[in-house]
Amino acid sequence: MKDLAKNFLSESDRRKIDAAVKTAERQTAGEIVPMVIPAAYHYPMADVIGAAALAIPLSIILTHLLGHWLWIGDRNLWLFLGVAAVLFILFHTLVGRIPAVKRCFVSRREMEEEVQEAAVTRFFGQGLYRTREETGVLILISVFEHKVWVLADRGINARVEEGQWEEIVAMITEGIRQNRAAEAICSAVEKVGEILAVHFPVNLDDTNELRNIIVEE
Repeated sequence: MKDLAKNFLSESDRRKIDAAVKTAERQTAGEIVPMVIPAAYHYPMADVIGAAALAIPLSIILTHLLGHWLWIGDRNLWLFLGVAAVLFILFHTLVGRIPAVKRCFVSRREMEEEVQEAAVTRFFGQGLYRTREETGVLILISVFEHKVWVLADRGINARVEEGQWEEIVAMITEGIRQNRAAEAICSAVEKVGEILAVHFPVNLDDTNELRNIIVEE
């Protein structure tokens, strides 16, 4: 899953988003940070569950066929265990390497919880809580989970309604579904800038305190 974030945005896309952040921050004291991560968590149990779910039914079928062919019976337990062990190892590797398959074995609730936790971790890890006026906004996009999370500092949350962040999430999510991720992120950044400008207009001595875009690879 390491290449998910790397391949999500091209260099051209990253430059567009960087420019969109600079433009948005010219009208507000807020600090907007779009961040793309490959996954919020590595979900090791999904590999185990997926491997078992795929290996066991196929092992039953192969035991039946091989048992007849080897003349040892179609219900030989040792043959079943041997086939199941080989297939489990094979599918465990495949599930771990194919995100679309692995995603089938992770619950939606678990993904939402992990993305939310990842947003909080990155918010503090990247220093968004240390801006001068407590006006940092993280737009986290986790590629594996297909989830977006917006997290704002307390200075913003005291004035901006939570429902406005849901609009930003929907805007990016829909754009990703339509294969126009960069355009959607740029539009979301512009919208966040407009929201912040109402409550936190730009100061004469304003400086760029945070990175304009972060992509974890």
